Amino acid sequence: MDNFSVWWDTLTTLERIYWAIAIPFTLFFLLQLALTFFGGDIPEDAGADADIEGDDGIGFQFFTLKNMVAFFTIFSWTGIACLDSGLSNGLSIAISLVSGIAMMFLMGAIFYYLGKANESGTLQMKNAIGIVGEVYMEVKANRGNIGKVQVKVQGSLRTLEAITDDDIDLKPGKVITVQDLANDILIITTNKITQ
Repeated sequence: MDNFSVWWDTLTTLERIYWAIAIPFTLFFLLQLALTFFGGDIPEDAGADADIEGDDGIGFQFFTLKNMVAFFTIFSWTGIACLDSGLSNGLSIAISLVSGIAMMFLMGAIFYYLGKANESGTLQMKNAIGIVGEVYMEVKANRGNIGKVQVKVQGSLRTLEAITDDDIDLKPGKVITVQDLANDILIITTNKITQ
């Protein structure tokens, strides 16, 4: 701890700011990366990202949690590298800002193109017929609205549009079975086994 104090005391104010940003954001970035690779990622970018993205396809997203974490991680490490190279404070801040913004664009582009690739026809809707799932967004009785259900199709959990011919509204959490399709919208019914 004594070595840390000596090292910290030798830093300029700007270097301290960069290090104070770098350490927590790098740890959060590494955690986010590990969760993404090992399947524990937050589904649908929960929170603000989910409100932006919804289920209507993936548009180009710039202000997301992942992009902000990437921005501050790259911003801080670039600033530290610039200051260690002997660049002035102003130039270091400018370069680190440009680097952080470039990283946000890169991350946004990656997720945009991955989303487009995922949308490009690999899902065969007919494979959902007979699958048991769960209501995600209320499906009103007698085709009263288009709700949403979550079903595992072709090895991945998907949120898809659904309608029902049942005489009761199907509330979120209700277990359902996919009976048929109508223009790529699932026709569902309550799962009789769970009644």
